[in-house]
Amino acid sequence: MPDDPTPAPGEHAAQVARTAQAAEEGLDSAQAQYLRDRLSSEQNLGAAGLGGAVAALVGAVVWAAITVFTNYQIGWLAVGVGVFVGYAVRTFGKGVDKPFGFIGGGLALAGCALGNLLTACALVAREADISILQVLSDLDLEAAGELMIAFFGPMDLLFYGFAVWEGYKLSFRKLSEEELQRMLGGESAAPPT
Repeated sequence: MPDDPTPAPGEHAAQVARTAQAAEEGLDSAQAQYLRDRLSSEQNLGAAGLGGAVAALVGAVVWAAITVFTNYQIGWLAVGVGVFVGYAVRTFGKGVDKPFGFIGGGLALAGCALGNLLTACALVAREADISILQVLSDLDLEAAGELMIAFFGPMDLLFYGFAVWEGYKLSFRKLSEEELQRMLGGESAAPPT
């Protein structure tokens, strides 16, 4: 069975250290610790959450618009929402710890649910020949729940699951050998003391 390149939750900092060790045979424990400390210090949970939330909103709107205009719900677009959210969390948060994956997965799920809700509202608006803004302004939690139940299908679980997984796994910072070398200040440079 081939090795899965995606590390287990919480193993990302350790993976970075191992990658750095593989990239530079002479990497010592001080350099590995320096990399772990530097990566941890660059993380930003707030930026990850904000960037991921914006991506989830944009992804939901795009998915709903495509569904309404094509009159066909393309389930794989849910996975696209998850990928978009994961990359946003990774880009803005620079995370290597588990909470970044949880944010990515949770916001991917929220984006998918919002996409389905917006689709349902748009279809109701089309049937009633009113503005989607009117439907959204009249929407309360009970009505939203009823719409979600009415428009939810078993296949949605599959696509939501893929979206959550992509949102989770893509939320973690990945470093190339060149980035690792830059962080270490060159091949033979020692970390600052």
